[in-house]
Parts: sequence; structure tokens; C-alpha cells
Amino acid sequence: MSQAALTPPPIILLPTEDDLPYDDGIPMETPRHRAQMEVLINALDSWLEGRDNGFVGGNMFVYFSAEQVRDRDFRGPDFFVVLGVPKRERKSWIVWQESKAPDVIIELLSSSTALFDKNEKKLIYQNQLRASEYFWFDPDNPADWEGFILDGGVYQPIPLNEQGHRISRSLELALVRWQGSYRGVYTTWLRWATLDGELLPLPQELAEQAQERAEQAQELAEQATELAEAEHQRAEQARELAEQARELAEAEHQRAEQAERERKAAIPKLLAMGLTAAQVAEALNLPIEAIEQ
Repeated sequence: MSQAALTPPPIILLPTEDDLPYDDGIPMETPRHRAQMEVLINALDSWLEGRDNGFVGGNMFVYFSAEQVRDRDFRGPDFFVVLGVPKRERKSWIVWQESKAPDVIIELLSSSTALFDKNEKKLIYQNQLRASEYFWFDPDNPADWEGFILDGGVYQPIPLNEQGHRISRSLELALVRWQGSYRGVYTTWLRWATLDGELLPLPQELAEQAQERAEQAQELAEQATELAEAEHQRAEQARELAEQARELAEAEHQRAEQAERERKAAIPKLLAMGLTAAQVAEALNLPIEAIEQ
């Protein structure tokens, strides 16, 4: 056997996130698109804080094949989330490095990307990336909103439920169209919610809720202080009234004793004037026994 036959084939190492480009220098199309991406990412970031695993990203490259790298066919979904992976920072998502494709992908449509997102990208996510769920949404035309779930290797539509929501089975969450203000723009935003329809709060909403709770706690503390002060004043008033009542009772007792002494002192004077004991008793309002003693 020749030496060449004994030589093992070379090991081809696929690149990692540190080896591959992670920025094409192309910004998001409009501030509305960037804000919509923030709404989706930030709510899931807060949601993932309650889990011990998971990653959410947006507008970053997702690599899924060596051919894609060779052809420099870089793809950056506007939003994606992966469950069951360690929490750490990534420059890009490398499927062969992570051993897992995204569970959910969302593309934000625009006039220049809508056809590509609805056709070629959908097939790439279905056939090559095999993401479990794919949604698209047009921030400028909220009626253009669809969702798909991978079933038997083919994307099947996710219908709206009775509340007008689309359910993500992967996340056990709902996607809802919400009318409200974000970054000073009042419009219809695509947002995450619980299956009961309760919106996952954004960081600024959490901050506002915390501020409201702090203000309520401050108000309750102030009310408690006011009640304590009022109770202290009532107790002080009650003490003063009790003291006044004691002083009045003492004065009345002294007056009664003084009157008693004066009546007793008047007895001999009245008797000396020739009044009978009965007359003196009647005049001084004393029992006859007190006069005869």
C-alpha cells in the first residue's frame, strides 16, 4: 500500500462567528422599521430574562451552509429567536456552531423587499434553514401580515384566532397588532403577548410601571404619615381633655369640701342666733344629726 493511500483526508473546519462577516454596512430602511424591530426584540429580551436559556436577535447575519459562505450570500432576518441555547452575546448566528436553527423568524416588509421576503426568502427559511415559524409584517401597511409554521417540511399558514392574533407554538406566545405610541410615533405595531392577549411589556413600559408603583408607595407612605400625625394629634387632644376633666373634678371636689367646711362653721353661729337645730339643718341643707353632734 502506498504512502499516499495511508494519508487521511484533510479536515475541513467550518468558520465560526469570529471568522465570518457580521455587518454589511447597510442600515435599516426607515426609522419605522428600526423601531418595529426594537419593539419585537426588546419585549422578548425582557421575557427571556425569566428563562435560563434562549437568544433573540435582529438585523444580524444567520449562516446555515458552507455554500452560503462560499457565495457570500449573507442573510440577516429582521428578527429571530432561538430557544434552548446558552445565553451569551453573538456577532452572528452560525447554525453549525450552535447546532440549532432559529425557532421563529420575522421579516419586516418594505416596497423594495416585499416580493423577495414573500417568495425567495420564504423558500430559503423553509427548505434550507428550516425555521419552525416564519412571519412577515409591513410596518407601513399593517394589513400585510402573515404567518407560517413548518409542517412536513412545508410552511403552512397560521390563521388568525378569534381575537385577531397569530399564535407562535414554538414560543407559546401570541403576535398581536397593537395601536399605540412608541418613540413618539402613534401607529399599529406588531407586538408579543401572552396567549391570553396580555402584552409583553417593553423596557420603558416596565420603567413606567416601576415609577408608578414607586409613586403609589410614596403616596401611601405620605398618607400613613398623615394618619399617624392625625392620630397623634387626636391622642394629644384626648390627653389634654382628660387633664382638663381631672382638674375640673379636683376643683369641684375642693369647692365641695370648702362648702362643707363653711356650712359646718355656720352651725354654731346660727344656733347662737336662737335658731333650732331643725331650722339650722333646713337652712344649711344638712341632716339633723349633723346639727346635734
